[in-house]
Amino acid sequence: MDPLLDALARWKPFTALVVGDFMLDQLVFGDAERLAADAPVPILHVRRTEDRPGGAANVCLDLEAIKGRVHALGVVGADAAGAALRAGLAARGVESAGLVVDATRPTTVKQNLIGLAQTRHPQKMFRVDYESRAPIASEGELLAAFERALASADVVCIEDYDKGVCTPAVCRRVIEAARNKGTPVLVDPARGVDYTKYRGATAITPNRTEAELAAGLSTHADGGLEPNAAVARRMLEMCELEAVVLTLDRHGALLLERGGEAIAVPTIARQVYDVTGAGDMFLAGLAGARANALAWVEAVRFANAAAGLEVEIFGVEPIPLDRIHHAVLEQAGQAQGKVVSREQAVARVRALRSMGRRIVFTNGCFDVLHTGHVTLLEKAAAMGDVLVVAINDDASVRRLKGPTRPVNNQDDRARVLAAMNAVGLVVHFAEDTPTQILGELRPDVLVKGADYSKDKVVGADLVESWGGRVELVDLIEGKSTTKTIERLRTPS
Repeated sequence: MDPLLDALARWKPFTALVVGDFMLDQLVFGDAERLAADAPVPILHVRRTEDRPGGAANVCLDLEAIKGRVHALGVVGADAAGAALRAGLAARGVESAGLVVDATRPTTVKQNLIGLAQTRHPQKMFRVDYESRAPIASEGELLAAFERALASADVVCIEDYDKGVCTPAVCRRVIEAARNKGTPVLVDPARGVDYTKYRGATAITPNRTEAELAAGLSTHADGGLEPNAAVARRMLEMCELEAVVLTLDRHGALLLERGGEAIAVPTIARQVYDVTGAGDMFLAGLAGARANALAWVEAVRFANAAAGLEVEIFGVEPIPLDRIHHAVLEQAGQAQGKVVSREQAVARVRALRSMGRRIVFTNGCFDVLHTGHVTLLEKAAAMGDVLVVAINDDASVRRLKGPTRPVNNQDDRARVLAAMNAVGLVVHFAEDTPTQILGELRPDVLVKGADYSKDKVVGADLVESWGGRVELVDLIEGKSTTKTIERLRTPS
């Protein structure tokens, strides 16, 4: 089995500390349909505004989306923006007691003016920044909060935007304390700063431009291995790291571990809509993977998949673990067909649900497909977005129907069902009842034929317990597998 897929099947929650420059992103949405009369600039007719955690705060949300328990450690001002930032983090379950309030500086705010391009697509028009880049005066208070939180941490992230929080003294102490405890430190470095302040960290994740500035060398724009490896080697030695992960846009990433050879880790080519937040998502993905003890190459594959999904959406939106799992399945070539393993079914259903899809479930032997089956499946599919059909495997059919059944083996039955447009996924189950697989898939709708009463539908109470519903579909009289087989066996 693919080691990354195996690790994702065993993924466990973890605790992460995020040290860095916390910001509030203010999004001002409106229509930009005309130019001002007094200057050749577009007018934004504001329709709504939205506050979102940004910068290092966005890394916190990304970590939370992949099952992280997150502690935020940084500095905010004694202002309304700081309060809004704390509230945004708390709403997502991020512990913000480590955000030190400093009345001498403002909370960093990035105000984005977003108009609808040709009244269809959101397009960032302008950005207004409110910030101080001066080194913080509250290093001691921040470091004390960090050391209190470190005891429970599985991984530490430093997210440096060069806004004054990640001073050389803060970075040095964070890295030293984490190394003494045996906790890995992953750094998303700032552009154009002295990278020696990250010396002793476990790994850094610069992009192409950041890496070239830090190393004083050029990368290869077409993803050439050796020029990029030379840049990574320079940073590995300069900062005394365990690994360097150089992110290379559409070329994926380059991984260089100490004592090893450089490895190119490709990514899936995607339609890029907005690269904002991709670096944050990459850092979070790498941190979550290492906290789950994944090897470096598998951790980079996971982070690549996460960042790739981020660039497909406008703005910044944390990518849930289930969607990343689904993307990895796709990359491994295991999510292309409708007939899937049980593990794949669970991963794909979770990913589909995270995208707002309504899941419909039905089950049965589906031995000799007839018009009654087709009608049931078509009606079931109309009740949601994706119809999952769970079929009894051959052994369970024999237990239920007798030694002469099934007429068609489980692979043939699955393939015929998968050929129907109404069917989204087909999965086998070995138990006599679907109770266990229902609990794993947690569908929104359970559909059965109306030859059952609701109180006789196996799993009905289970589905209703999580807010799902049970639907009974009228059968076509005289149409059943048993009667079809009897007619075939009875001479006319």
